[in-house]
Amino acid sequence: MNLQHLLPLSSQELHDWALEKDQQDTLRSFRERFYHPKHNGKTGVYLCGNSLGLQPKSAREAIDRELNTWQNYGVEGWFEGEESWLSYHRYCQQSLAKIVGALPEEVCPMNHLTVNLHLMWASFYQPTAQRHKVLTVAGDFPSDQYAIETHLKFRGYDPATALIEVAPRKGEYTVRSEDLLDAIRQNADELALVCMSGLHYYTGQVYDMEAITALAHQYGIMVGFDLAHAAGNVPLRLHDWGVDFAVWCSYKYLNSGPGGVSGVFVHEKQHDASVLRLAGWWGYNEARRFEMTKGFVPMQGAAGWQLSTPNIMALAVHRASLALFEEAGIENLRTKSVELTGFLEVIIQRINQNAGTEKIRLMTPSNPAQRGCQLSLLIDNEGKKVFDYLTAQGIIGDWREPNCIRLSPIPLYNRFEDVWKVGEALENYGKFQA
Repeated sequence: MNLQHLLPLSSQELHDWALEKDQQDTLRSFRERFYHPKHNGKTGVYLCGNSLGLQPKSAREAIDRELNTWQNYGVEGWFEGEESWLSYHRYCQQSLAKIVGALPEEVCPMNHLTVNLHLMWASFYQPTAQRHKVLTVAGDFPSDQYAIETHLKFRGYDPATALIEVAPRKGEYTVRSEDLLDAIRQNADELALVCMSGLHYYTGQVYDMEAITALAHQYGIMVGFDLAHAAGNVPLRLHDWGVDFAVWCSYKYLNSGPGGVSGVFVHEKQHDASVLRLAGWWGYNEARRFEMTKGFVPMQGAAGWQLSTPNIMALAVHRASLALFEEAGIENLRTKSVELTGFLEVIIQRINQNAGTEKIRLMTPSNPAQRGCQLSLLIDNEGKKVFDYLTAQGIIGDWREPNCIRLSPIPLYNRFEDVWKVGEALENYGKFQA
């Protein structure tokens, strides 16, 4: 949606527009189903769901339900009660599948993100003397960088030569899609794997995962994505795109609590029991798991990559949050998200226009198809002071060195008025006055 017509409006007119949009919002009731942090006794403006999502009010009830099962059944909770724990992952699969565009059996909530990344690498990074290199994007989230670096070393390769990193062009903030695709073509004979984020944590850029996967597969190269900042943020079509594997966390846009359970996607074409993997008891064929026999026989689908007894309390919170996504619909959330973030972009443009110069630069692409909720604002010299000022006004965002403020209006619980309040606070900060 093009919101450029809002630029000439006064602050009061923008406020009236925001209030009207909130009144028309068919998703507005979801806001009341989350707890919002307070600032000086009033509800603050929380724009940090890209780092930690807000707590669903249903989370406590979900945990209490499992505590009651534990209290009443003890160990028999794995088999008894209204919903036994033994197959708890299945209670999440349908909702997860809709969020990432998969078949239910292709997804499974389990472990933590970097653990799952290593597990996926164990299965899908199978280097040969000719093809052992890995392609990724430069400056990906540190955990991904460390996982890739150490996994390559573990396999006996030097990351300095085995890892190909595609960076933005000089003077640009984001990686051009054509540069990623060209890098695949140029190195195809040596590549064993393309592994990268689907949405960059720092810039907010969404990569063309469909095109990347299609091209890599033309050359017989495996493809995997870290979707920590994409799952629950932008619509995904992992099955249709043919992605080999993906991993994500659940505590950002999926609102499943600090350190919440991770998730994996493994395409059905990779479900053959002969696929190499690092196995654990919980990934063993559920029907025969308690026979305690030698010789690993995996469960069918992504669940066959599970390792250990799952954290039921974490899964309970995750399930409670997924139910909200099921009810709201990821496409409906995306529609509102595009408008919210577009409004924030107009707010920034308006500040620059009124100041007569580009006081705030946007690192994130302007094309809605190439971004999610997040906008990354670059403010030279006084960036940290601006961030601290916003915090003092009850506006919670995220600071990244050396000069970046990340703000993410979340469609499940943020309002258009929240975005307007950001603009008011920034305009009241002296640096942005003409």
